Amino acid sequence: MADYSFHLDIVSAEERLYSGSVTAVTVSGSEGELGIRYGHAPLLTSIRPGLVQYLTKAGKQEVLYVSGGMLEVLGSSVMVLADTAIRAEDLDKAKAEEAKRAAEAKLHGSSHDTDYAEAAAELARAMAKLRVLQLLKQNVR
Repeated sequence: MADYSFHLDIVSAEERLYSGSVTAVTVSGSEGELGIRYGHAPLLTSIRPGLVQYLTKAGKQEVLYVSGGMLEVLGSSVMVLADTAIRAEDLDKAKAEEAKRAAEAKLHGSSHDTDYAEAAAELARAMAKLRVLQLLKQNVR
C-alpha cells in the first residue's frame, strides 16, 4: 500500500506546535481555504487569521488558530510559520466573543481617531477564533 503522507511543521514565534507526518492540511490562505495533500505543487503564500486543520497519519484530526503568517509547500514537506498559533482547546470563547464585540463597536463608533483597518483586523481575528471553536465543538460530537 502506498504511503501518501508528508511532513508538516507548525511553528510560531513562541513554540513549535506540531512536527510530524500528516495526510492532509487545510489552511486559511490569503485567497481562501487551501487544501494540501501528498504531491501538492510547490507553493509560498501568506495566510490570514483562521484555522490550520490537519489529519495525522494515525487518523487524528487536530485544529489550531493562527493569527496570520506564511505557508510553504515544498516537495514532501509543508511549513506553517505563524505569527501566533493557539491550539483550539486552549482558546477562550468568552474572550473571543468580547474581542468581537469590542471590534464591532470600534467599527460602528463615530470616533475620529478610530483606526478602521486595525479594528477590521481585530474583528477578523476574533471571528477566526470563534470559527475554530465552532469547528472543535463539531469534531467533539
